[in-house]
Amino acid sequence: MKRSSGILLPISSLPSAYGIGTFGKAAYEFADFLKASGQKYWQVLPLGPTSYGDSPYQSFSTFAGNPYFIDLEMLIEEKLLTKKEVEAENWGTNPRYVDYGQIYSSRFKILEKAKERGYKDALGEISHFKKNNPWVENYALFMSIKKHFGQLSWQEWPEEDIRLHKPEAVEKYKKQLEQDIEFFVYIQYLFFKQWAKLKKYINDLGIEIIGDLPIYVALDSCDVWAEPEFFSLDEENYPVEVAGVPPDYFSEDGQLWGNPCYNWKALKKDGYRWWIRRIEGAAKLYDVLRIDHFRGFDEYWAVPAGQKTAKKGKWKKGPGMDLVGLLSEKFPNIEFIAEDLGEPSPTVVELLHDSKWPGMKVLEFAFDSGEPNNYQPHTYDKNCVCYTGTHDNATVMEWYQEANKKDKEYASKYLGISKSEGFNWGMIRGGMSSVAILFVAQMQDFLGLGKYNRINIPGTDSGNWQWRLIDGEITDDLAEKIYKMSVMYDRTKKKETPKKPAKSKAKK
Repeated sequence: MKRSSGILLPISSLPSAYGIGTFGKAAYEFADFLKASGQKYWQVLPLGPTSYGDSPYQSFSTFAGNPYFIDLEMLIEEKLLTKKEVEAENWGTNPRYVDYGQIYSSRFKILEKAKERGYKDALGEISHFKKNNPWVENYALFMSIKKHFGQLSWQEWPEEDIRLHKPEAVEKYKKQLEQDIEFFVYIQYLFFKQWAKLKKYINDLGIEIIGDLPIYVALDSCDVWAEPEFFSLDEENYPVEVAGVPPDYFSEDGQLWGNPCYNWKALKKDGYRWWIRRIEGAAKLYDVLRIDHFRGFDEYWAVPAGQKTAKKGKWKKGPGMDLVGLLSEKFPNIEFIAEDLGEPSPTVVELLHDSKWPGMKVLEFAFDSGEPNNYQPHTYDKNCVCYTGTHDNATVMEWYQEANKKDKEYASKYLGISKSEGFNWGMIRGGMSSVAILFVAQMQDFLGLGKYNRINIPGTDSGNWQWRLIDGEITDDLAEKIYKMSVMYDRTKKKETPKKPAKSKAKK
């Protein structure tokens, strides 16, 4: 990784006429904006299908793509849909926020029409897609059975044999739900076809995609249902231990995430092949992988299933360099970023050092107390990624609006921010000018947006993942301003000015 910078903007946050960002025109325009801004990276959130709370960190599959991101305009151009059909559906009324309930009721109905018209003609391509993505048939079966049982979690499926993934039951439902299975395979085919085209366009501009890989997978996922032996489940495939973090300064109950912990002993015995397959899948989507909750590779907080809070958990040893080293060795062309936020233990610090992966720094954390800490830019070494804030933080201007007077004054003094510059631009300058190998800011921070414009509030299960750009908010002037700052701090190269043709000395 070379000294560079990028912008964090989820695909869902792109503008579109149909309620949520997609792989359509706005995505290509944003890639052009990144290029004009001198940015090397576009950071997105996980691209998987969302489940509980619409969170991309609680997905039905670690391999599959989100059907919401399939661009409907492209399907209209391919004559798989008509404009009239798409516009007849209700996609929500507020262009600033995604209405997930409305999209859920409209999106699959529309995609069914596309499947009816396009499936047979694409059979050859679909067969090739299934061969290259062997996970897809199990996923399609899982989603079809969920639909059959009224979207119940697989833990609550009323038929025990299919809940336990017994071969006879699997074969039974493959035959019984053949049409639904075809549909779920088809929409994955469409997702990956559109994403491959968009990613090539982005990469051809010299821009790379940073993707998030949650360390855990959702309990209600094809991953856990199909391969229960790799998770902390009992003989009936119910969770024994679930993941979270212990009580701390911010939460007296800790955080109870509910994801099943891994059976690291079984994973190691299998040569960590499940993790290798997982990274292989992610490598089809992203160029750089940010491993969320890197600490879990060193040690993880395991809470007995059934607890209401995370208080009664305990630390258990993770795989450490046994897995981290293997991933680096197996994937030399993938760059990894370790999400090591919080107060890492000495063993986490040692693991990060041994991995040689860059850790993370968040500027908003640098000024919360006015006390020296390792989020202040003068403490950085080069091998880190500096963020103004992540998707889990307030925007810079919301932080400024809500911070106490002492913290605001300290931040302004430390960063040398003037009123004419604006606090958000001063914070961005502080990150751009740091020694961190990579600097990333949320799009909202470049726009100077305050309250009601954040992506997620951790610990809440509603009202998140909804924020969107509005048409016209990103401009050529903004791109030029970002570009000039990126050039100033050597995060991009200055564009070459075309040379004027030399004057001819020939006699007339």
